Amino acid sequence: MTKRNKQFSAEFKQDAVNYYYSSGKPLKMAAADLKIGQSTLGKWVSDAKKNDGVVQHRGSGNHSSDAEKEIARLKKELRDSQDALEILKKAMGILSN
Repeated sequence: MTKRNKQFSAEFKQDAVNYYYSSGKPLKMAAADLKIGQSTLGKWVSDAKKNDGVVQHRGSGNHSSDAEKEIARLKKELRDSQDALEILKKAMGILSN
C-alpha cells in the first residue's frame, strides 16, 4: 500500500497557521484539531515566520520560471536514465552467471 501526500490549498495553509497563532494551543493540539500532522503544521508555521506571516504555496508542479521547469524536467529525465542503467547493469550481472 502506498502512502500519498495530501495536498492542501494555499488558503487552508494560511488559515491553519492563523488558527495556531490565535488559538494559543500547542502545535500538537492545533494540528490534531485541524486533522493534519504536527510536522506539517510546524513546517507551515516555520515558513510563515520566515515570510512575514504568509505561508508560501507553490502547488504541485508549479515553477516560478520556464528555466526552473526545464531544470526539473531534465533532473527527472536524468533520474529515469540512471534507474534504467542500474537495471541493465543488474540484468547483465544475472545473465553473465
